[in-house]
Amino acid sequence: MNKKNKILVFGASGHAKVIIDVIEKEDKYEIMGLIDPHKDEGEEILGYKILGKGEDLPNLLRITDISGGIIAIGDNWVRKKVKEEIEKNIPDFEFVSCIHPSAQIGKNVSMGQGTAVLPGAIINSSCELGSHCILNTNSSLDHDSRIDDYVSLAPNSTTGSNVVIGKCSAISLGANIIQNVKIGKHCVVGASSLVLTDIEDHTLCYGVPAKAIRKRESGEKYL
Repeated sequence: MNKKNKILVFGASGHAKVIIDVIEKEDKYEIMGLIDPHKDEGEEILGYKILGKGEDLPNLLRITDISGGIIAIGDNWVRKKVKEEIEKNIPDFEFVSCIHPSAQIGKNVSMGQGTAVLPGAIINSSCELGSHCILNTNSSLDHDSRIDDYVSLAPNSTTGSNVVIGKCSAISLGANIIQNVKIGKHCVVGASSLVLTDIEDHTLCYGVPAKAIRKRESGEKYL
């Protein structure tokens, strides 16, 4: 039996439970525990203990053989800030990705570090995924599409081919984006929307067809 690398999970909320399940089913890494500033040390989530807060990480790495971790936080902006805080303290920290066995990954797909591909997700041929992205349950990214760092596709959201989605943008539950559309950075596409045209940076849009509702700030809460 090959020895599995030991990792940490950053975050201990509902999304972290999903990530734990994916890691266990993929059976590639061994989870040593969780890091979360909002939980008490020693508290357990699905059988894994909270080992401390972010500031405890350097000492944890010094006294253990933990080799990396994954940020299990659903909010794109918060995930970005946590990643930056980790790298500020440990510049060479290794972020791992996880892919559920039921996900379908096409040929010639590239994927950045720290990305999570959840049950039933589909990534078709020649797609490019940035780092720390989330493809949620039954989401679909069609061929030759590109998503930037910290992008999330919610459950049952889909894109056509040759779609581009900018950094930190969120595609909500059941939304659909037709082929050749470009979504800017820091955008939110509302649930069940149908996007037929390009969306500018920092835009909240929704509807059938989707229309720009207002501008939004980087880091504005959406979950």
